[in-house]
Amino acid sequence: MPERFIVSKAEEDTDIYQNEENATGKLLNDFNSDPCDNPQTESSNEKSSIDANLYLYDDELDTRPHVSTFISSLANYENTIPSATDPDSKAAAPAARMGTLIGVFLPCIQNIFGVILFIRLTWVVGTAGAICGFLIVLTCCCVTMLTAISMSAIATNGVVPAGGSYFMISRSLGPEFGGAVGMLFYTGTTLAAAMYIVGAVEIVLTYMAPWASIFGDFTKDADAMYNNFRVYGTLLLCVMGLIVFLGVKFVNKFAAVALACVIFSIIAVYIGIFDNINGSEKLYMCVLGKRLLKDIPIENCTKSDPFLADIFCNENGCDEYFKTNNVSRVKGIRGLSSGVFYENIFPSFLEKGQLISYGKNAVDIENMAPSTYNQVVADITTSFTLLIGIFFPSVTGIMAGSNRSGDLADAQKSIPIGTICAILTTSSVYLSTVLLFAGTVDNLLLRDKFGQSIGGKLVVANIAWPNQWVILVGSFLSTLGAGLQSLTGAPRLLQAIAKDEIIPFLSPFAVSSKRGEPTRALLLTVIICQCGILLGNVDLLAPLLSMFFLMCYGFVNLACAVQTLLRTPNWRPRFKFYHWGLSLLGLTLCISIMFMTSWYFALIAMGMAIVIYKYIEYRGAEKEWGDGIRGMALTAARYSLLRLEEGPPHTKNWRPQILVLSKFNDNFMPKYRKIFAFATQLKAGKGLTICVSVIQGDHHKITNRAVDAKAALRKLMDDEKVKGFCDVLVSRDIGEGLSSVIQTIGLGGMKPNTVIIGWPYSWRQEGKQSWKTFIQTVRTVAACHMALLVPKGINFFPESNHKIGGNIDIWWIVHDGGLLMLLPFLLKQHRTWRNCKLRIFTVAQMEDNSIQMKKDLKTFLYHLRIEADVEVVEMMNSDISAYTYERTLMMEQRNQMLRELRLNKKENSKIVQIIVDHHHDVTKTSSKVRFADPTNNVEEKHENDSDGDEKAKSKESDIDGLTTKFENGSTLNALEKGQSEDEKPEKKSGGNANKTLKPDEINVRRMHTAVKLNEVIVNKSQDAQLVIMNLPGPPRDSKIDRESNYMEFLEVLTEGLEKVLMVRGGGREVITIYS
Repeated sequence: MPERFIVSKAEEDTDIYQNEENATGKLLNDFNSDPCDNPQTESSNEKSSIDANLYLYDDELDTRPHVSTFISSLANYENTIPSATDPDSKAAAPAARMGTLIGVFLPCIQNIFGVILFIRLTWVVGTAGAICGFLIVLTCCCVTMLTAISMSAIATNGVVPAGGSYFMISRSLGPEFGGAVGMLFYTGTTLAAAMYIVGAVEIVLTYMAPWASIFGDFTKDADAMYNNFRVYGTLLLCVMGLIVFLGVKFVNKFAAVALACVIFSIIAVYIGIFDNINGSEKLYMCVLGKRLLKDIPIENCTKSDPFLADIFCNENGCDEYFKTNNVSRVKGIRGLSSGVFYENIFPSFLEKGQLISYGKNAVDIENMAPSTYNQVVADITTSFTLLIGIFFPSVTGIMAGSNRSGDLADAQKSIPIGTICAILTTSSVYLSTVLLFAGTVDNLLLRDKFGQSIGGKLVVANIAWPNQWVILVGSFLSTLGAGLQSLTGAPRLLQAIAKDEIIPFLSPFAVSSKRGEPTRALLLTVIICQCGILLGNVDLLAPLLSMFFLMCYGFVNLACAVQTLLRTPNWRPRFKFYHWGLSLLGLTLCISIMFMTSWYFALIAMGMAIVIYKYIEYRGAEKEWGDGIRGMALTAARYSLLRLEEGPPHTKNWRPQILVLSKFNDNFMPKYRKIFAFATQLKAGKGLTICVSVIQGDHHKITNRAVDAKAALRKLMDDEKVKGFCDVLVSRDIGEGLSSVIQTIGLGGMKPNTVIIGWPYSWRQEGKQSWKTFIQTVRTVAACHMALLVPKGINFFPESNHKIGGNIDIWWIVHDGGLLMLLPFLLKQHRTWRNCKLRIFTVAQMEDNSIQMKKDLKTFLYHLRIEADVEVVEMMNSDISAYTYERTLMMEQRNQMLRELRLNKKENSKIVQIIVDHHHDVTKTSSKVRFADPTNNVEEKHENDSDGDEKAKSKESDIDGLTTKFENGSTLNALEKGQSEDEKPEKKSGGNANKTLKPDEINVRRMHTAVKLNEVIVNKSQDAQLVIMNLPGPPRDSKIDRESNYMEFLEVLTEGLEKVLMVRGGGREVITIYS
């Protein structure tokens, strides 16, 4: 295998994205310098180990590494938030990354199917009826589906470490919202554990072992039943808390058992429904008139039986309703073929104390007797909204997949597919069972919450095949497993919030035990869970924890809506099937259900969130996570500006705040009009732009002229639809004026971070002042840590009202913050560039593995959510060409001649232009584009041609003198003939000439880089609509020769390209793979 494909792993790779917290836009000098970079002093002219192909960029490799170095540091990364593990177990081999089925779909299924399905769904269907019951389930499922869509958008907007909704909301809406919702989610998870425990106790005491009641016959006294739940629930909580504390390994293994129980139980229910299609003869109820009776043996269910007479009659006579109505036996499970569905269509809502009976006749449902006897009574007042609150916990658990994102092979693919498929599956089960229960079970039995009319049996269990114990054991184990999962996850969530240090009073709970367990958080969780158990009633716990989950889901939808409406550059979700309207609809549903279900519980949850929010705002630690609220603050007034003044914006909120440095012509009109159109296209109509021009002179003398210039600048901004501000600065020196503008312009968070300056097209003609100002500006921008954009060929750029197609080519040579990746993405947001395709080229050296480099670059773009074609260009080491030597000699001889002749500014430019014209006419073809000053016109030419004869003769004599000066051995005549000195060995030259013939090695290397890169770029991108490339840094010293050479290098680098945008980053990261 060729050596250039052999890649040796570095001993230590610096990963700038070690975790989300580090992705805050740190300076690029945190990179390790390139191992090839061995800088030498330029005065020594010693050979450098930098590859000759990129020698032009060698001065900055310590802060702007090669793209190959940067990509290799990102090739391998992983989420760093560990999941719960057993501290006592031995370190296992790294587990394989989970796919969509195992990692997302099945965990969501396990968490969604819960205790409500087994012990309350039949009661909800019987009370609400088939139609309203279907709407209740459909409404709850719609909430979770809309939330899942919003969550999928957030989860696929970059790499989301494990953390679930808390991580997504806190990083999207800020620490205040994140802390508040995190605490609500923690409270909801803890109360869910309480509900699961009470539900498990209810299954055991009511349906499996009623003889274990401590407080007597609970079928006749509801308070006795709830007291039993409290006592046994407390004992079960202690046991489960001890299990979580001692054995996380057991909890994780038991999750698989619980999932299997849920699946087998649901299958058994479906089989039982179709097995009993004609009804079941095993289950009968005793009905008095239209009222349902309880605790009546079916053999005693006759009016003549003394058993009933003893109940309804006493020494004062019999109950009036008993005397006027007959007693009948009714089949409880009538089957799908019986047509009972039509009897269960309409709702039968009751108030507390009313009797369960057929129909809504007041005679049947109102108890006029002094005692309820053995008639089944409604224990709570029911309504459509209350039933939504009771059922809603059955559809929670959709965050199980996002909580495991750290263990997924491809989280951005698995989370949306797995979560949405799990919701569709569970929703189908719920909706179908609503209709099947309504078509199978008698209305009275459906409304018998605890199965008292059939001897304290669970209705769903008696439907299932082959017998009721399948459901009883399965529902108990699955409920127990869900409770253990809640008790395991809640303490770790609390510890994660405490470790974020956003809520100071939670800091003690950030501490782990010696075994790595969140013992303190677990203790607090058990205490809160015990408070929920003391309520003792699933029907009270379910609406309460529904509030916390609805608040959490509402904020997930809010986070998605805010990010979508803000259109921040970092908002690039790979999941495309979302819309801010759907997110707002989900948020509206969440809030509506909260208040419809229980307005006082809703106020409690919202009040808790507000208190935590304000506490974090005033007392909490300041955190900057690049959230949407910080993005909104950029457009706010004084309050937001003061907030943004506290620190630089997060990488995810970085966007180009543009400062356009415009140059005026002699009529005080902006010289380059299209630079304003380019600024508009770059901002896509969003954000603010500041346009500034500097006029040379004394302010008090040309005040009116400055006012007129500012008016002209404002008019041009309005014509080009540039949204922002403009100003004109009067200064005695243009360079100093530009430096002052760059350093002082802007206010707080609206301070510009990107400067656009035009290319000095006439830098040769106008002498050293033009390029000197340009280089001084480049240095000032770099010193202020601002990004710099230099469009070249600006008159060829498209108008804002035009649409173009083609390619935008990005030549990524060195990494300086990712600005080269972000700029084309922003340009494509504007309709002018929307139809263009992105192509990214990078340069591979001899030691680089170009195949692996291309693969890593594609992976990097995938995580950036940017679609582009990738090509790695291999630049082979080659000898420095004769043309490179000629071009370098011309450059150095020009500087030497100018120093010796000491010509004035105008004569200098004339002679230099003659030399350059000779050089271009002989050594280069005319196919390449040469950038001339777009504002030069014919009038200037006529003006120059109309000079006096005496002046013309003087110039000719100067040129003749120059030719004579180098007549003996100079390189000028040889170059005019297109030959180098090396090609003319027969020509003798003096000692001074020999010294001139040897160009500086540093200059030769840099010219070689410029020539080679230019050849490659022109070959690949000559037809591109725009070429974006790195702008090499200016020379570190301020020698005139070095600065002039720098301009020549840039000319060679961009020669032959029509539209070029040279970019220099501001020394910080502006794009991130994280959400």
